[in-house]
Amino acid sequence: MYDPPRPWIASYAEGVPEDLPPVTGSLVDILQTSAAEFPDAVALEFFGAETTYRELLAQVERAAAGLRARGVGPGDPVAIVLPNCPQHIVAFYAILRLGAVVVEHNPLYTPRELRKQFEDHGAKTAIVWSKVVATVQAFPADLAVTTLVAVDVTRAMPFSMRVKLRLPIARARQARDALTAPVSGAVEWERLSAATALPAGVPLPTTEDLAIIQYTSGTTGAPKGAALTHRNLLANAAQARAWVPQITRGPGCVVYAVLPMFHAYGLTLCLTFAMSMGARLVLFPRFEPDLVLEVLQKRPPTFLPLVPPIADRLLRAAREKGVLLRGTQVAISGAMALPHELVVPFEAASGGYLVEGYGLSECSPVLMANPVADNRVPGTVGLPLPGTELRVVDPDDPSRDVPAGERGELVVRGPQVFQGYYGKPEETDKVFADGWFRTGDIVTVDEDGFVRIVDRIKELIITGGFNVAPTEVEIALRQHPQVEDAAVVGLPSDHSGEEVVAAIVVASGAGVDVEAIREFARGILTPYKVPRRIFVVDELPKSLIGKVLRRQVRDSLLQLTTGC
Repeated sequence: MYDPPRPWIASYAEGVPEDLPPVTGSLVDILQTSAAEFPDAVALEFFGAETTYRELLAQVERAAAGLRARGVGPGDPVAIVLPNCPQHIVAFYAILRLGAVVVEHNPLYTPRELRKQFEDHGAKTAIVWSKVVATVQAFPADLAVTTLVAVDVTRAMPFSMRVKLRLPIARARQARDALTAPVSGAVEWERLSAATALPAGVPLPTTEDLAIIQYTSGTTGAPKGAALTHRNLLANAAQARAWVPQITRGPGCVVYAVLPMFHAYGLTLCLTFAMSMGARLVLFPRFEPDLVLEVLQKRPPTFLPLVPPIADRLLRAAREKGVLLRGTQVAISGAMALPHELVVPFEAASGGYLVEGYGLSECSPVLMANPVADNRVPGTVGLPLPGTELRVVDPDDPSRDVPAGERGELVVRGPQVFQGYYGKPEETDKVFADGWFRTGDIVTVDEDGFVRIVDRIKELIITGGFNVAPTEVEIALRQHPQVEDAAVVGLPSDHSGEEVVAAIVVASGAGVDVEAIREFARGILTPYKVPRRIFVVDELPKSLIGKVLRRQVRDSLLQLTTGC
């Protein structure tokens, strides 16, 4: 097996090891270990309500017993459709405790988007936010969920807050309606988790067992589930711990869950890394700067995973309120480029580090990060994590490495890299070359091992940290009676990395109401997928076989919008 040189190791921060020993056990073990070492330490904080590690483990055992009584067993896919809340963490580990497989979903998906994923994985048990229950119940008979568990997230809030939400005033009613909805025909979460503890002898999953199906957008727009094992996710959590040796395990570690945990980035750094650290995980159902700042003044985060738009909004809100971000020890940014103009004021306000990392859902997801030290290199995504290998290859011939310092496709290998897409062997074969995962990103690597992303082979649009498949948006736009053809691309955005933009060709003689077309798209797509801008053009550039040349469309729109 070819072992490429690893020049980046010399650039590691003090205390970061070159490699890590192979992981053993399962994800359940990390929770059990933290509960044994720190039983009375706070594991979860939700609007001030606290759950200790002892209590969390007991809740997981009871929920697992409830699921087992309803027929869930090893290998069964179980869907979670929840925002960040304590029930999400309990459900996640309860499913894994039985050797079943977690399938995470965005609770803000439209019915069509959610249905596509259920068609792919076929889960018959789902743990769902009360506001999404009706959507799942409306699935056709062949997708019917036999056990539907409804979660009212307000039940995890402090009693005083629940009382305020019930007040007969408009503001309380609006807040309540945003968080919960009445349901019927589903099992209440409290009933499921009221079961007695699991009987003795229920085996734990093994290291090689499938743990999670994590959906990632493909360039075709069809759902693809990255099949991640316990080994993959345990390894990535261990790599993250090794990267920040200055952070001590135990009650002094505070992690903020401002990223959605259904996203691979939020899942690993909040659901697995934080639990393995014995940390206090502060949960936010959605990112609201004022809520985060309120907690930050009392209990600043030791570790804060975020994306650049969140860092920017948090910094702006802190300035407006005249408060500092002091005490934020390590903030790590991913999913899109981190502007150096944001790093400098953020670090000045926090007194800590803000470093950029990089990963993909197929890699659990973190592959590399800048050192949490003064030698980080702005504009790069940093260095491969311990145990991670990379090569830079010719995109047309991935068996051939390009000369040092030149552009090429990034291919990687490591314990966090998945084995393939769930139920899609042909799609899996396309992304591996002789055991190396093809990221589809064009990079350069400098002599110290720092990696710089310079282009993407894939045509995915990354907006606000979320992947958008252009084809999916184009299909939606073409369903409008006025739209004959459409091309969707990403244009640079100061706020979200990229914004979704469309060029459309309209039917001859049709009067065009661009906002009406956007409104039409909102009925099909999740809000972040809806084009922020739509341009009407006479025709779209196409290849000889009729394929729309998106790169030319993007170049034309860039010239139109920026003049360059």
